[in-house]
Amino acid sequence: MTDRRALMAADRYPSNTALYADPSLVEGVDYGRRYRRHRIDDRSPQDRAASVRTTVIAPHGGGIEVGTSELCLAVAGHHLVGLAPTPAAGPVHDYWMFEGLRSSGNRELHVTSNHCDDTVVRAMCSDSLNVLSLHGCTTATAGLENGARAVLVGGLNSGLRRYLTEEFAAAGIRAVDVPREQELAGTDPENICNRSLLGMGAQLELTAELRTAMFAPGVRTRADAEANTLPLFWSFTTAVRTAIQRLEATQPVP
Repeated sequence: MTDRRALMAADRYPSNTALYADPSLVEGVDYGRRYRRHRIDDRSPQDRAASVRTTVIAPHGGGIEVGTSELCLAVAGHHLVGLAPTPAAGPVHDYWMFEGLRSSGNRELHVTSNHCDDTVVRAMCSDSLNVLSLHGCTTATAGLENGARAVLVGGLNSGLRRYLTEEFAAAGIRAVDVPREQELAGTDPENICNRSLLGMGAQLELTAELRTAMFAPGVRTRADAEANTLPLFWSFTTAVRTAIQRLEATQPVP
């Protein structure tokens, strides 16, 4: 696979903190942050409140890595526009995303996952047993043939990686288990996906061709995306949610 260090070095901002401090950027115009943390009550002196099991994140959503915001919401179990639980019976997961909101030029808002230091997402991940991070890549970066519709499976959580790979295979979606030494493997402990309570998570890198095939042509707005998702989008979402449920079923109540 192609070395991604050159792309990381090309980032304009060395961290989210540096990006937020740039006076030329306006939150809500150039970029946005969306998240949902579910309430946990700890009112009993005898019992400890349970930790969050899974948080789903999209560090490069909106126009940076197109399609990852929508997938983040769907995998977390929320309606793409109204954010109601979808399906209504759940389960729902916490989520966080950073989105490029510009009509063009969103690439310069990219901050590599190893340098993602947004205080909210770090707090959310550190309070979660599991973290799943959604990303977009090109076939060239992934070292795949042109036109490949594939997802690269990485991260330090080998159990979740295995479940994801198995569920993608069952859904007929091409999945590549990334060798640990490769840049897209997501195995650096500093990677935001691995900043969980357990010190490990999973990272999915979807090729542009796979993401494009999930939406009808001409999608421009969030409402358009919700109304024009294709079956592949929901097959992918179901595969990921099933993998998460399988993982959670093996974990004791924290």
